[in-house]
Amino acid sequence: MRTITDINKVIEQFAAYLGVQKGLQPNTQQCYTDDVQKLVSYAADAGVAVDAITPDDLHQFVCTLHDVGIHPRSQARIISGIKSFYKYLKLEGYVEENPTLLLESPRLGRKLPTVLTVDEIDRIVSAIDTSKPEGVRNRAIIETLYGCGRRVSELVELQMSHIYAKEGFVTVIGKGDKQRIVPISPVALDCIGEYVTEVRNAIAPKPGCDDTLFLNRRGGGLSRVMVFYIVKELCELAGIRKTVSPHTYRHSLATQLHEAAANMRAIQHIHGHQDITTTEIYLHTDRSRLREEILLHHPRSHRR
Repeated sequence: MRTITDINKVIEQFAAYLGVQKGLQPNTQQCYTDDVQKLVSYAADAGVAVDAITPDDLHQFVCTLHDVGIHPRSQARIISGIKSFYKYLKLEGYVEENPTLLLESPRLGRKLPTVLTVDEIDRIVSAIDTSKPEGVRNRAIIETLYGCGRRVSELVELQMSHIYAKEGFVTVIGKGDKQRIVPISPVALDCIGEYVTEVRNAIAPKPGCDDTLFLNRRGGGLSRVMVFYIVKELCELAGIRKTVSPHTYRHSLATQLHEAAANMRAIQHIHGHQDITTTEIYLHTDRSRLREEILLHHPRSHRR
């Protein structure tokens, strides 16, 4: 068996493995390595080598996560990262047996996503000051998020060459660098066209950003954080009190497509879900609204 002489180097190699072999995005790689570092710190305090850790040690580690108040969803993510790490260690010959095989994640209830109504999205778009260049860009951003259900990472990486305006489609590079071609709304295409003509063409792109669609005023690509900030600010201007993120537009599109009787497989493709069960959460959203409508209007609901 190989011996771990430098755990930080092994973690770096693990991150590279996640990117090259598993096709995970840098943000996901960072989350996994951060989670492994939590276990490394725990093992060091307990005087246990990472490559000699036992299932009992891992159970105690998970109990520690619970005791310090880490949310069950975060616990589940940490456990997932650790499981991937030990699979890698076994693959590379650092351990003979994988100690995480019997490690269980906390049971999680399915949380229904926050969605915006069509009226709320219209209010947000109406709150944008399109007399300013940033406003023209931000309207195109919102309509693109909503117009084809893009993830925020897919939005900031969108290239002009990925847009086929005449055909009404865009190419999306999703998780694991998997490519899909999805339709985009005519409204979003119009807003993108206006942004490119009136704003982007007046900006000198920085090196490496020549084909990047959404730019900041200095010619660099937008960051994920900047898009979150734009979305939050526009919601405040529109008087929307819901907790809204760029992902909310993605949820809203899927929910509204389902309510309009769109095929679930089509929604799955548009959103790039590998598993149809991920898409089926919007069935639960629809049922939840159905129950609310029944309770609101059913004659028995108003009798005491």
